[in-house]
Amino acid sequence: MQRTEKKAVIASFARDAKDTGSTEVQIAIFTAKIENLKLHLDEHKKDNHSRRGIMLMVAKRRKLLNYLKKTNTEKYEEVLAKLELRK
Repeated sequence: MQRTEKKAVIASFARDAKDTGSTEVQIAIFTAKIENLKLHLDEHKKDNHSRRGIMLMVAKRRKLLNYLKKTNTEKYEEVLAKLELRK
């Protein structure tokens, strides 16, 4: 993930101009990284180190989504719709 891509993701999910660490932003960043790694794994099918990395990212994103669901259900639904994730 390039710096410009990450800045675009942060800008679309940030609560204000300086927000880079809110739960919504973290979920969006993990989703972008996962999508990037999926493309890599399609080409390099035997790259098990990256496969492990993607599994760890998916697990961390799931934990963040569960936290967001407990704390702010409206924001949770909004993030799922915006990122086109299914639950």
